[in-house]
Amino acid sequence: MLESYQMQGDGMENVLKSYQMERTGELSAPPLIERVSITRTVCEGSPIKGIIFDCYQTLIDIHTDEDDMETYERVTMWLAYQGVKISPEKLRHTYDVKVKERMDRSEEEYPEVKVEEVFSEICKDHAVWRIDEKKLGIETAKVFRAASIRKLRPFPQSIKLIEHCINIPKCIISNGQRVFSEMELRYLGFYDYFDFVIFSSDVGYKKPDLRLFMEALKKLGLELEPKSVLSIGDSYENEIMPAHKLGMCAMHIKDAWEFYGVKE
Repeated sequence: MLESYQMQGDGMENVLKSYQMERTGELSAPPLIERVSITRTVCEGSPIKGIIFDCYQTLIDIHTDEDDMETYERVTMWLAYQGVKISPEKLRHTYDVKVKERMDRSEEEYPEVKVEEVFSEICKDHAVWRIDEKKLGIETAKVFRAASIRKLRPFPQSIKLIEHCINIPKCIISNGQRVFSEMELRYLGFYDYFDFVIFSSDVGYKKPDLRLFMEALKKLGLELEPKSVLSIGDSYENEIMPAHKLGMCAMHIKDAWEFYGVKE
């Protein structure tokens, strides 16, 4: 039987209660639905016609440390050769302040920023010679990402899962920055498997905002058939809950690995 958080009985209240009970050890497994093959996966009687994947900790196993001063030391050393003079401490403080200011100015419930724009402002304010701040902001965002990464690898189980459902239309919704997240997906060999990728940085808001999932349904051509779309991710708040609110199916990535027989 397939383990998945399903709306039933009293609806979302039961889902939340079941999830909370599982987290506290009071429930050994979430509610169950029928198990069938990937090409005929059934959710509430409908075949799966599209799949929405999360990115990080679903497809990509990643660990970053944006609080480590070493990260900022590496970036400021690189910036010195680009005509920007700033200390690691100043860079860290300024970056945090500017991100927070942008978040606070946003009218979104779940605001997102473009980090390249933040770095562009910082570079402009601390340039010691004439620079192309827009271009340098983009490059600095990439260097910052590279400096902060401690682990970056694909989940081999997720590669097998994607290959298992190769003929089903699928996309990615990521709370990520296109400026470097797209490169990571391409580098690790994921990008071309998907019909499209939606990055939160492109729209100014992030999951669990329902509009991201509504846009994905529209692009998949399944906006009138949400129950035929499966959302897969590692976060109940960001991937499971929004999917259920829109009448979609949802699975935790580890449950998907186990269900489809790709768990190592």
